[in-house]
Amino acid sequence: MKRKFLFLAATFAATVLLMMLQKPVFLAYYAVEASKAAFGEWLQVIRHGLLLDSTVAGYITVLPLLLTLLSLWVRIPERIGRRIVTGYFVVVAFLSALLFAVDLGLYEFWGFRLDSTILIYLSDPKEAVASIDLWMAVRQTLFFLAYAAVMILLYRRVARLFDGEPVAGRWRAAGWSCALLLAGGLDFLAIRGGTGPSVANVSKVCFSPTLFLNHAATNPIFSFLSTIGKQENYAAEYPFYDEETRAAKFEAIRGNRPGSAPAERLLTTDRPNVVVIILESFGRTVMEAEEEGRPVMPQLQRLRREGIWFENFYANSFRTDRGQVSILSGFPAQTRISLMKLTPKCLELPSLARSLAREGYRTSFVYGGDINFTNQSSYMYATGWEELIWQQTMHFDAPTSKWGYDDRVVGDFFAEEVIRRSAGGEPFLAGWLTLSSHEPFAVPFKAFDDKIANAFAFTDDCIGRFVERVRNSPAWEKLLILLVPDHGMANFRRGSYTENEIHRIPMLWLGGAVKEPRTVESYASQIDIAATLLGQLGIAHDDFDYSKDIFDPALPKFAYYTYNDGFVVLTAEGEAGWDAASDRTTEGADERLLETGRVLLQTTYRDIADR
Repeated sequence: MKRKFLFLAATFAATVLLMMLQKPVFLAYYAVEASKAAFGEWLQVIRHGLLLDSTVAGYITVLPLLLTLLSLWVRIPERIGRRIVTGYFVVVAFLSALLFAVDLGLYEFWGFRLDSTILIYLSDPKEAVASIDLWMAVRQTLFFLAYAAVMILLYRRVARLFDGEPVAGRWRAAGWSCALLLAGGLDFLAIRGGTGPSVANVSKVCFSPTLFLNHAATNPIFSFLSTIGKQENYAAEYPFYDEETRAAKFEAIRGNRPGSAPAERLLTTDRPNVVVIILESFGRTVMEAEEEGRPVMPQLQRLRREGIWFENFYANSFRTDRGQVSILSGFPAQTRISLMKLTPKCLELPSLARSLAREGYRTSFVYGGDINFTNQSSYMYATGWEELIWQQTMHFDAPTSKWGYDDRVVGDFFAEEVIRRSAGGEPFLAGWLTLSSHEPFAVPFKAFDDKIANAFAFTDDCIGRFVERVRNSPAWEKLLILLVPDHGMANFRRGSYTENEIHRIPMLWLGGAVKEPRTVESYASQIDIAATLLGQLGIAHDDFDYSKDIFDPALPKFAYYTYNDGFVVLTAEGEAGWDAASDRTTEGADERLLETGRVLLQTTYRDIADR
């Protein structure tokens, strides 16, 4: 039995080692880019890359594990067993080497690691071959052969460890089978990417604001295999209008109007320090609710009278990953896909972080949980955030929930971060995504018997605590705080994500940088935050196609959101919605608003296809 376990351990370890080898080769291949990083960062590439290397090793170890399990019950002659294992390893080596060699060559042109996009080009082999010069073909062939040879040599040594002799006695075989299944459980954990809430994804290896280093840490075999079957013809998803008509109609509602400016300045300074707090699920249905005769969110109710309150504001989606992109990049939410998970397509998205960094702002983002969830860290680094602070980098003497450190622990830390950065003198953009007002709603707080209401009351209390902490510090004078949820809350009072009130959310601007309190009645949604904020700072926002400055009188005022397979557009005059599953529009829908929704939905998908 010792040899059987040794064979499996050797298979996994050899594969991890071979995957690790790709990192220094990649760094050497792109030595000019790699030379801009320190030696310690090269080591970080290897260390962080280990997670996806282990995931690939876990997949490759599955067949040897099953073969070893079979050998406990049935004799597999050594010569035959080793031939099977060797043949399997040769196939793995050739496929892995092919993907690695192709990835090495293409990264120079694509700027991201290999994914299933390459299959689109292989549908026209003549065109694909025509794009490759002779030297590149020879060079990548040599890389392929060299890496395949190294893999085969190592795997042949591993194959010699295979033991096909069965265990004597059924009970012993059953016992050792259970032991192997436990080993299989460990292999499954490697495939899954650990025990945390987020499964293995490209975002898990991202560690640096330098995209090249994150790309260097990414396993191209995982990157390719994880996107197989995910290619879609996004441009053809919602063919409402021909291209010329769609483009013309979009011009009438687009947000990036160069030279436009807000009608009035609402801030005391053009360069405030900006804090964006994204509140998990803080819909108006919860904010305005009462439980046991008391308001669920007394702090937000109080604070709304102290700042700029947006009365008719809506989330663009029902998911955090889509809402976050809408808030930070001004990009409309999608129906059945998530742009955040399409890593290469996020590289050229506009973002608040990138726009403010060009003006000298330092940028950081805080999340008390696993920031790799839904590829969040990959998106954040790709869109210009310099520093990500999350559960793995925090070391608090406090318990964690299913999602991470609770909002009180992180809120206190974030307040100190804001005060510290303010004292540094450089302007900054700091973000925080809360997490306690999320299922399973377990919080160290007791205000209500209803666990959902109680969790929201807890985060509301944490926000009030944060505001008062920074209010009583020198940071307050030049501070602008944006409070906005990622999406609404459907399962409080049993709402539905196709209902307008579920998507209606609070947005509040606070801080010493706000001139005076006021209520804004204009209809708007999360995608309008970027242009509105940048407009108040006097910063160009013409790269945000969809984001409308709420205070620009020349722009149309409407809110737009999508759900699983449809959209809704709302204005002060009416609303219009369309459901793709039934191909029905809402009763009495305004045709002009339907046109707006169709144009936005089609343009969103067309845009994704072109990225």
